[in-house]
Amino acid sequence: MEIRQLRYFLTVAEELHFGRAAERLHIVQSAVSQQLRRLERELGTELFARSTRVVRLTEAGDRLLPYAREMLALQARAREAIDELRAEQAATVRLGTSSGLGARLDALLAAFARLDDQAQLELVTGSTEERLAKVRTGDLDATLLRGERTDPDLEFLPLWQDTLMAALPARHELAARETVELARLAELPLRISPPSRNAALHDLVMRSCREAGYEPLPGPEFTNAQDTLAAIGHGRPSWTVFYAPHADQLPVPGVVFRPLCEPTPTMRAYLAVRSGPPRAGLRALIEAAYAAADGDGAAGESR
Repeated sequence: MEIRQLRYFLTVAEELHFGRAAERLHIVQSAVSQQLRRLERELGTELFARSTRVVRLTEAGDRLLPYAREMLALQARAREAIDELRAEQAATVRLGTSSGLGARLDALLAAFARLDDQAQLELVTGSTEERLAKVRTGDLDATLLRGERTDPDLEFLPLWQDTLMAALPARHELAARETVELARLAELPLRISPPSRNAALHDLVMRSCREAGYEPLPGPEFTNAQDTLAAIGHGRPSWTVFYAPHADQLPVPGVVFRPLCEPTPTMRAYLAVRSGPPRAGLRALIEAAYAAADGDGAAGESR
């Protein structure tokens, strides 16, 4: 029993006329008659009583009719499900991000392209709170962020951990060292974003300095990477922090980047998604994020 035969049977049952049924099916009448004869032979009974003037369903045809409708409806739903999946796979996936993710973002984008060559990945910037709000409403599929959080509407998938590097004036004596102990930075003003802009980073740096035995000397606020690094390189001595290896992507005259140690500050990155089963494109994004987390290198500072 073929779906095609059931479709022909249902059309003739609705028209009770082989010619009109053939017109609806866009085939010749003889093809309709041939397929229905094959169906009748398979079932071992006639489905239509035929005469020169009248076509009507037999009792067997009446019995078969609701099952034919059900099977064709199931076929239509199955096709719709596959079409939806194809459309989903080809849809745009919107990822919240920010400046300074460095090599990690590059690795994530490359992994996503390998895992899903149909979907398009759109990057959307904004503050952390703006991005999280868009994930909650569905305007974003996910967002990258740093620092641990809780939210009843979201899941936070742990990814990589990044270490901090100090940005120092190249003329400062500490620039000659391969690594810099946090305690040696006590006399230099610290340029850092306020908690309102980057609470996770601010808290990490302040806590690490206190563990090293001092309260950081406040300097001018971190505005953006370009202006802040220019001020460090050419203005009064001060320092700030970046995640490795974002520093490698910021060659600035007059500034050097050195790993911090004793203690070494590290920050966990997360992928925030809505609770519930992800669609195909988001599944590929999650896998790509994990692939980036498993690779070498660290991401730059997310401000």
